[in-house]
Amino acid sequence: MNESEVCKHNQDAWDKQVDQNNRWTKPVDRETIQSARTGDFAIVLTPTKPVPVDWFPPLQGTETLCLASAGGQQAPLFAAAGATVTVFDSSPRQLDQDRFVAKRDGLNMKFVEGDMADLSIFADDSFDFIFHPCSNTFAPDALPVWRECYRVLRSGGVLMAGFTNPMRYIFDDERKENGNLEVRYTLPYSDLDHRNDKHIEDLINAGKPLEFGHTLEDQIGGQLNAGFLLTGFYEDRYPESDNDPLSKYLDTFIATRAVKP
Repeated sequence: MNESEVCKHNQDAWDKQVDQNNRWTKPVDRETIQSARTGDFAIVLTPTKPVPVDWFPPLQGTETLCLASAGGQQAPLFAAAGATVTVFDSSPRQLDQDRFVAKRDGLNMKFVEGDMADLSIFADDSFDFIFHPCSNTFAPDALPVWRECYRVLRSGGVLMAGFTNPMRYIFDDERKENGNLEVRYTLPYSDLDHRNDKHIEDLINAGKPLEFGHTLEDQIGGQLNAGFLLTGFYEDRYPESDNDPLSKYLDTFIATRAVKP
């Protein structure tokens, strides 16, 4: 598969995730939107920990890009809090979840379908704030994402990003589910390199999104090389209720806050 074929596969896969009621596809309720209108809201970049309040720029009137962040969960809260929001995502069904909340609650939002690594539809210096949760896991290359974020942000703009620690991808998947942490794969990781493995083949045939384990050099160093200055950092893990074998031992997700000088 080339990158455009990967994007199309993952687009279709996330459309199916909406039908399967994936937790990242469930829109927020009216009560949550109403609280956000008063400035009371919590948003996650990673599975569990809310983003610290002091990470956010003033939201009223702030040109905000929710990048690969559709699903009716995050963008509507920013819009309710007063931001001018554009939601950008490859999945039409995920964007429909945001449209549903916007129509239900009278929110003014823009919706754009596309590849997170190609923001050419936007001019340079278009946004004050970019919110990018753990989505580049589904992109073959993280570096173009950071470069495009830098280009479309204005000077002084804030980028908040969540991503997966690549160590999640070094273990044998089937054994990992049973708590047996056997190292099998090298980094950087790509599902495409293991399409003949039955476990991976079954996931692909079932329409699951293709995943990529980018190195920390690309995830953190990639932001720095794009020109960003890091101003915040924390780690996170799956909630205990997920029974994730790795989360019993360590945090395997990272959130960063960066500023374009």
